[in-house]
Amino acid sequence: MDRLLVLRLESSGCAAEAIFNGVPLLRVDGRCRLAWMAVHEYTLAGANALSLVLQPGPATLPPGAPALAPAPQLSDGTAWATLRLLLPRMGASASPTLARTLGQIDWAPPANDIWEAPLRLDTRVEMPAGFPRWRWLDAPVISDPAELRRDAAAFLRDIAVGLARGNPEPLVQASRLRLEDFAQAYQQALPDVVARLRQHIVDLHAIAALQPALPSADTLALRSVAGGRMVECLGLDGAPFLRSVAEPHGPLSWPLRLAAIDGRFYVLR
Repeated sequence: MDRLLVLRLESSGCAAEAIFNGVPLLRVDGRCRLAWMAVHEYTLAGANALSLVLQPGPATLPPGAPALAPAPQLSDGTAWATLRLLLPRMGASASPTLARTLGQIDWAPPANDIWEAPLRLDTRVEMPAGFPRWRWLDAPVISDPAELRRDAAAFLRDIAVGLARGNPEPLVQASRLRLEDFAQAYQQALPDVVARLRQHIVDLHAIAALQPALPSADTLALRSVAGGRMVECLGLDGAPFLRSVAEPHGPLSWPLRLAAIDGRFYVLR
């Protein structure tokens, strides 16, 4: 593999979120203006959906809370955001000036322009290379994520307890399908990918960096992603639920997106 497919999000004067094929992947705001990540395992053969959301609001709301109504905004002419799907060479900077741009969305309203937040802008990108049909594409649609919160909390609790004890196996076993897809996406050997994850957890436990909270149905929010085929496990603040804030090592987080198949959960992303 000599090139890497990278999603790059940058903004100034506003919060922004990048969504790729229905999965929210990056978010920037006043504290973080630039974010990027490799996205091979989210990329499809053929057409891909790329979306930029301006002033997206909280990633999740407390269970039962009403959705936020769109709010009119008056531009001062200084806010802007840009989203790029880039193809840099391995080891090179994921910069638009140094990499091929496969898709892009730009937003910079002129002064005194009125727009409603959140604002979503969409485009489609055709991939010049083939990608496998990832498992999450065939997962059944979850009609009501809220109904799964109690069972999902129990599923995550086993993983969190394993992390707290320095035992990587609950996370490794729960993520088996995700790790297989990851290895295929980046042309790596699966045993090496699994070994790195295990060693990472062991190393973090050795320096007392793992203190994850134990989930309950009241503290877990499930955000529907990928057209409803997966749910993202979040805290009520919108951050990944599975995380550790042990000082001085935190925060550490493990974003998890679950499919529900025949009463069982699978970490697919």
